[in-house]
Amino acid sequence: MHLFALNMPDLLINLWRGTFECDANDDKSTWWWATLVGEVWKSLGKDTADTPSHLPGSYDCPPRNIAEKINSGYKAWDFLYGIGPALLYDRLPEPIWEHYCKLVQAVRLISQKKITQQELRHADCLFLEWGEEFEIMYCERKPERLHFVRQSVHGPCHYGNEVATKGPLICASQWTMERTIGNLTKEIRQPSNPFAKLGQRAI
Repeated sequence: MHLFALNMPDLLINLWRGTFECDANDDKSTWWWATLVGEVWKSLGKDTADTPSHLPGSYDCPPRNIAEKINSGYKAWDFLYGIGPALLYDRLPEPIWEHYCKLVQAVRLISQKKITQQELRHADCLFLEWGEEFEIMYCERKPERLHFVRQSVHGPCHYGNEVATKGPLICASQWTMERTIGNLTKEIRQPSNPFAKLGQRAI
């Protein structure tokens, strides 16, 4: 799930901000999707930081100002797939926003602990459409933009088959293990003899 939590946000946010690497034969002024710049970027950060009062108390970690924290390990997962569609509405060009919402819907479907065959087929179609539309909208079939098409654009096209053969991806992701390690680390408390303490916890 690093693809959705790290790779995809890195790709999309940099494209939308116009900070993605530009080929010598390309021109950033033709990047019609790069609208999160200047005051728009700052206002997005402020609106992101103002959202906690509108979120349920069970929400894991309240979003921070993305404009200030983007280079400090910002949790883009919560932003992109949680509150992002609402905050990016009218900030991104409409075709880009609709394309992004297609990805959000597919990620939300595929990240469930249980998924029906109908939901899986729908998510698979959304991923396939999203990947093809990405190349049309962002790359515009220009060879100087080929580097936009990272593995994070192509990879989701296979997720439908992966879920069909291995089960929901959320159950096979690293998050479950990372969360368990984090919980065990908190339970150790005193690091003087961690393995004995873990052994005791296991009993």
